Amino acid sequence: MSLLEGARERRVRTGGVELCVAELGDPGQPTVVLVHGYPDSKEVWAQVAARLADRFHVVLYDVRGHGRSTAPKPLRGGFTLEKLTDDFLAVADAVSPDRPVHLVGHDWGSVQAWEFVTVPRTEGRIASFTSMSGPSLDHLGHWIAGRLRRPTPRRAGQLLGQSAKSWYVYLLHTPGLPELAWRGPLGKVWPRLLERAEKVPADGYPTSSLRTDAAHGAWLYRDNVRARLRRPRTDAYAHAPVQLITPLGDAFLSEKLCDGLEQWAPQLTRRTLPAKHWVPRSRPDQLSAWITEFVTSVEGGRTAVRASGKYADRFGGQLVLVTGAGSGIGRATAFAFAEAGARVVAVDRDTESAARTAELSRLVGAPEAWAETVDVSDEQAMEKLADKVASEYGVVDVLVNNAGIGLGGSFLDTTTEDWKRVLDVNLWGVIHGCRLFGKQMVERGQGGHIVNTASAAAYQPSKALSAYGTSKAAVLMLSESLRAELAGRGIGVSAICPGFVNTNITSTARFAGVDADEEKRRQKRTARLYGLRNYPPEKVADAILRAVVRNQAVVPVTPEARGARVMARWAPKALRAIARLEPPL
Repeated sequence: MSLLEGARERRVRTGGVELCVAELGDPGQPTVVLVHGYPDSKEVWAQVAARLADRFHVVLYDVRGHGRSTAPKPLRGGFTLEKLTDDFLAVADAVSPDRPVHLVGHDWGSVQAWEFVTVPRTEGRIASFTSMSGPSLDHLGHWIAGRLRRPTPRRAGQLLGQSAKSWYVYLLHTPGLPELAWRGPLGKVWPRLLERAEKVPADGYPTSSLRTDAAHGAWLYRDNVRARLRRPRTDAYAHAPVQLITPLGDAFLSEKLCDGLEQWAPQLTRRTLPAKHWVPRSRPDQLSAWITEFVTSVEGGRTAVRASGKYADRFGGQLVLVTGAGSGIGRATAFAFAEAGARVVAVDRDTESAARTAELSRLVGAPEAWAETVDVSDEQAMEKLADKVASEYGVVDVLVNNAGIGLGGSFLDTTTEDWKRVLDVNLWGVIHGCRLFGKQMVERGQGGHIVNTASAAAYQPSKALSAYGTSKAAVLMLSESLRAELAGRGIGVSAICPGFVNTNITSTARFAGVDADEEKRRQKRTARLYGLRNYPPEKVADAILRAVVRNQAVVPVTPEARGARVMARWAPKALRAIARLEPPL
């Protein structure tokens, strides 16, 4: 079965070779051309192409000598960047003769696409370029030369680091060795290596042409690398907007290679992705979202994404769901992700508050934001929410289980009904979210992140917070256990432990064992104390985004939360003594 189901194929003749070109989607829509890398064929893009075909005219072609395209004769000298540019122009003229195309390249597809977007003869034929895991050889040549001319310990470390990552380049220049390896044992074990090392699904990829593709593709390196690195072009400026997607776990390329890229690509949008090299296979959802956003913005006359948050390169286009988003930490977190360009689902039991958060999220940068009303303690309601989100918005990339309630009072004054209420929301709400949305992340197989809002009360005992502290301690342990379980799936889990934060949880917290008047008095007193402390929820939101970016396990927020965490480890007796004091909540 073909990985490109429903594709229309044609043959394009150019420079003595015949290229196999596949098309999906409506030819009347903007054309997106996907160029594969080494040792791949066009099928590496199958999952991305299927997602883009609903919005665009998607074109893929086998690079000369790969897949179902014919190889030049002789091979030597047949894979130069000049000839690859001829191939691209022939394909572009065949599939989109009257409109410029949007170019997307991965690995060597990106290397050659940098040539396409920087040479004068393609100007006007390329509307935009999305690059991933493949630098311009000209830019790389200048990058290396700059570090050799002005060496510093940091620059020397960068150069040595990239040299180590480029070990395979040296081998590919060895006469006969790559061909022998690929046609022999390497070609046989390569699919299993990809599946294990890169978490690439084994669903018919790589194709049966792998061994021949890899043997022919060695000439991409031999015909171009040494020549260009020795004499890099000085006019290699991009004449179209560029979107750079950098996988942070790429085993072959250092992210430092992109330092100073703005010099060569003045209209540059940067993205980062916590993934390894083969992102077209391991992260098709995220790539499709970013490509769609970028192409749409260029088609609409905008050449830069509007998100301006600190982590816009990381969260732009991702789907983030926040519970308890109607106010406090939840609302601040929704806004922070929105400012970073994420699509936001604001969930709260208060319909009006959730709608307001979604509305404001769109204003501060979210390309899309929706409001959903649900009680997180209601298992059936959460199941319906998970189904609706998956079917209408997609699989969540980041889940923030933030909804919670406060409860103060001694253990003996706390009724079983009090216990049930606080555990249903604070613990079971988190369990429902982790179970339902975590399962969807696992089934999708493209990683993700779960954030659970615990509290400093999770590790700081208090005689007046037995129920609340127990619920948050359970959330903390759940988070650490789930983190261990999901680590192999590429899904991170973080527990956020704030201290005294100025939110409305203090004015709505319940107090066990007191009448209504006394409860109101304590609520006002606690709210006043937290107001005097005045630690804003926006700082917690920033810590949440940072925890996802860094994949942190446990994150105490506020000085008192960090201090209690240290004491819990090194001075537990002192912490128990403090527990005898009356806390604000």
